[in-house]
Amino acid sequence: MPLSLTLALGAALPALAETGQAEWAQRYDADARLTVSRSTTPILSEQTVAATEAAIERYRQIVETGGWPAVPNQTLRLGSNGAAVSALRRRLIVSGDIGAETGTSPIFDSYVEAGVRRFQARHGIIETGVVNQQTLAALNVPAETRLRQLETNLVRLRSFSHELGARYVTANIPAAQVETVENGQVVTHHIAGVGKIDRQSPVMQTKAYQVNFNPFWTVPASVIRKDLIPKMQADPNYLHDNHIRVYNKEGQELQPEQINWRSLDALNYKFRQDIGGDFNSLGVVRIDIANPYGVYMHDTPAKGVFGDDFRFVSSGCIRLQNVRDYVAFLLRETPGWDRDAIDRAIASGERIDVKINPAVPVYWVYITAWGTPDGVTQFREDIYQRDGLNTAQIQAPDYSQAQTPAPTPVAQQAAAPRGGRLLPRDEEN
Repeated sequence: MPLSLTLALGAALPALAETGQAEWAQRYDADARLTVSRSTTPILSEQTVAATEAAIERYRQIVETGGWPAVPNQTLRLGSNGAAVSALRRRLIVSGDIGAETGTSPIFDSYVEAGVRRFQARHGIIETGVVNQQTLAALNVPAETRLRQLETNLVRLRSFSHELGARYVTANIPAAQVETVENGQVVTHHIAGVGKIDRQSPVMQTKAYQVNFNPFWTVPASVIRKDLIPKMQADPNYLHDNHIRVYNKEGQELQPEQINWRSLDALNYKFRQDIGGDFNSLGVVRIDIANPYGVYMHDTPAKGVFGDDFRFVSSGCIRLQNVRDYVAFLLRETPGWDRDAIDRAIASGERIDVKINPAVPVYWVYITAWGTPDGVTQFREDIYQRDGLNTAQIQAPDYSQAQTPAPTPVAQQAAAPRGGRLLPRDEEN
């Protein structure tokens, strides 16, 4: 038994002897096997390809030995007791999220909680330690499907085995994450908001060539049709409340009352949101990237999205957490634009455009499964259904205990705009 586990169990024994039950406050997650560290290895790298190949071999062995059991459809948390917890333990043991020495006890103790947190971290789920519907859906994807997912994504990873540049950016769409890379090491990580299921962020290779500080946002026709017109029909004050002005083709400002909102008349006008980090849909920074899809990367005033599991919320653009760190990376080799200059530009409240010199390569990729050099295997939901696999419709066994409804796949959840804000898509401001 590992020393850390022995010490943890020893610490719990006095409480067990006195009370006759486990001490739920005792932490068992000191074991290094139960932690998932943030990797400094770029997802697009030879190291990730090798780690994914190793993960495929491990998962082939899991499949050959029968895979893992399904976990019944009920919420499980610290203190839960019953056959469902035993099934959960067996599931976590097979995937390596807890050690086999923990056994199949029906009690959900702190060690199981740590294993659940590890599983959640590997699947891009907020680490609550509670087996909720989203965690259940991920737990009950068969080992065979996970193996095929790894094999599918290995092909994608190998396609980026060529030279990507000394400095570059990778946005992994299914993970809703962005990383900056320099000299083969990840410099910064950024949680992101990416395209909704019906307005997908495109896979592409491009370059970031310009930073717009304190940008205007011009509402594109697709957003006028799908979002702005319905919002104005529901609330005639919407434009005013969101600091959006209306202009005709001659550049003259109009009043919202001059437009027939019960028709498509609004498509004949230009709608531009004022500068302002507290309300502007682009926040305080927009990053221009060369592409034919009309998308870009930007800040957002709606920071709450970065704390959600489901971050497929935009009209195709990518919203960035900690955008100032990201801009500092892009402008590091641009003379006169250190972090202090960036902060001053934002604080000025004025529109300032800066060419990135040299332009930085940017890769928007679609990777739903990969290995890391530390032996951890990562999975994300195939949100755009591009893997060609069914990873969600798995039935749990029938238990005599009362069960909650089967978990709903995240990909089937509605991706409605959050906070009532419009979702920006790239057009000239």
